[in-house]
Amino acid sequence: MILDRDLADLYGVSTSSLNKAVGRNLDRFPADFMLHLTPEEIGILKFQSGTSSWGGMRKPPRAFTEQGVAMLSSVLRSKRAVRVNIEIVRAVVRLRRMLQTNADLATKLATLEKKYDAQFRVVFDAIRELMAPPLKPQKRIGF
Repeated sequence: MILDRDLADLYGVSTSSLNKAVGRNLDRFPADFMLHLTPEEIGILKFQSGTSSWGGMRKPPRAFTEQGVAMLSSVLRSKRAVRVNIEIVRAVVRLRRMLQTNADLATKLATLEKKYDAQFRVVFDAIRELMAPPLKPQKRIGF
């Protein structure tokens, strides 16, 4: 989660501009994209950041998930937000191409496997293992 004021800095806009843009586009920010901090969380935040109890925020800050951060790039008008939005679109296109390439490779592998006999089964199994997504990394112990 990232706070609205931190995202405003990242996107090169004021916090009030960011919150106004969000307010004009609330339908783009469902609960899994953005939330308001609770009074308890605000108290913890004030304690951690050293903000006085009488100064600072007038409204509870908003916190954004990674989907909310991405959505912000489409509702903000700063040059940086536009560049971020373009890069997000490019990344999605690259990901789609990678997935398609992997699907094409799996189809070709299945065709080859049908064509050749069992002596190549070990090779095909090794290739399939390489194509599988990596397993969840284990926790590191020690330094």
